[in-house]
Amino acid sequence: MHQMLTDLFSMDMSVWEKIARTIGVYAALLVLIRIFGKKLMAQMNSLDLVVVLLLSNVVQNAIIGDDNTLVGGIIGALVLVVVNWLLDLTASRVPALERLLSGTPTAVITDGRVDARALARLSITSEELAGVIQQQGADDVSEVRRAAILPGGSIVMELDEAAQNLSRAEFADALAELRAHLDARLDAIGPQREER
Repeated sequence: MHQMLTDLFSMDMSVWEKIARTIGVYAALLVLIRIFGKKLMAQMNSLDLVVVLLLSNVVQNAIIGDDNTLVGGIIGALVLVVVNWLLDLTASRVPALERLLSGTPTAVITDGRVDARALARLSITSEELAGVIQQQGADDVSEVRRAAILPGGSIVMELDEAAQNLSRAEFADALAELRAHLDARLDAIGPQREER
C-alpha cells in the first residue's frame, strides 16, 4: 500500500520543473502549429493524420520526463489548461496577439483563378482543392469568386452564382415557376378576349 501511494504522489522532479517543461512544450507546439497548422487542420490526408496521432506521444516524455505519478500528470494537465485559457483570454482582448497566434486567412482562389503559390506554401494539392470546391457546391474553379483558408483550417468559399450550372431539380423548379406564371397570364388575358 505504501509503495502504491509513493508511486501515485511522490514526484521524481520539482513542481517548477514540471511547470517549465509543460509550458516549453506548449510553446513549441504552438509555434509548430502556427507555421504548419493551416494545412494540418484544413484537409487532413493520411500523412497528416499520422503526424497528429504521433505528436502527443512524441512530446509526452518532454513534459513528464521520468515522472509517471498521478500528481505529476495532474500538474501538467492543469498547467496546459491554465496557460491555454490565459492566452485565449489575452488574445481575445489584444487583436495583434490574436493575429500573431492564430494568423490570417490565406486566399487560394480569387475570381476563378487559383493561387498556385498559396497552395504550394500550404502543401495543398489541386486534387484536394478540387474536392473541397465540389463539397461546397461548385463544379469548377471558375465558379468560385473567392476561397480562403482560415487560421483554424476551415475553408470558406464565395461562389459566383452566375457561373454555376443548374441542377436538374433547379431547372425543373424554374420551369414549373415559368409555367405557373404563363398560365396565370393566359388566364388573365382569356376573359379580356371574350369581352371583345
